Amino acid sequence: MAPHLEPMVGRYLRVDIEGVPHRLYFEEAGRGIPLVCLHTAGADGRQFRHLLADPEITSRFRVLAFDLPWHGKSTPPDGWEKTEYRLTTASYTAAIRAFCRAMELDKPVVMGCSIGGRIVLNLAIAHAAEFRALIALEAADFQQPWYDTAWLHRPDVHGGEVCAALISGLIAPQVPPVSRHETLWMYMQGGPGVFKGDLYFYRVDGDLREKVKGIDTTACPLYLLTGEYDFSCTPEDTQRTARHIPGAEVTIMKELGHFPMSENPAKFRDYILPVLAKIAAS
Repeated sequence: MAPHLEPMVGRYLRVDIEGVPHRLYFEEAGRGIPLVCLHTAGADGRQFRHLLADPEITSRFRVLAFDLPWHGKSTPPDGWEKTEYRLTTASYTAAIRAFCRAMELDKPVVMGCSIGGRIVLNLAIAHAAEFRALIALEAADFQQPWYDTAWLHRPDVHGGEVCAALISGLIAPQVPPVSRHETLWMYMQGGPGVFKGDLYFYRVDGDLREKVKGIDTTACPLYLLTGEYDFSCTPEDTQRTARHIPGAEVTIMKELGHFPMSENPAKFRDYILPVLAKIAAS
């Protein structure tokens, strides 16, 4: 019997980010408009595996999901053991732009979730002309922290289990159990201190409250989609942000939480397909 292979292919990309050599892992499938997917804090590109395997999407879009440095199969830069990992607005933006340039992507669409959604807002603020459209999932200009990051990296606590425990309540109660536990499994596998380092961007460095007022959606369309069960980035957070961005399109997704693409792929599909169809038709 022939092997049952999924359509995505994984490769490694050598690229300099802010002058430092990196080795990034990414998976891709499909052809057409480039669609770059950005995972949540402490996770990796596997969160988008259902989009990568969806022929209705990959018939029109070349879907690419890369692991940020320090995440998934992307290794940290040489000398990582001498530093404390901290994601910043500048380093995150540089990584995305470096990936797009190195892959020679022509005005890609970028879709990010959580920290990925926040950095999408920064792309809209500072680099809108480089992109065809931007999709921010579970995104707002700022959220008040509701957690203590000190628990995420300490010798007497299992980092993977505490990271999964922290985010477990952000998944909607209606999701399929298999998808819930797959989403949690990805969090259990993060490197030590990586989730905490990502949250430095999310709660300290990435405050965009004043800057989003400068977003011009006539230069690049912006779509904001947030799950109704997300209490980290609430629907009210997203709607508040959108009020400062004329032309931004907002959708509140029923029966979804903070990880729509992995916690309930079938439900998320109902919301993302119309957005992608609109982008493809524009």
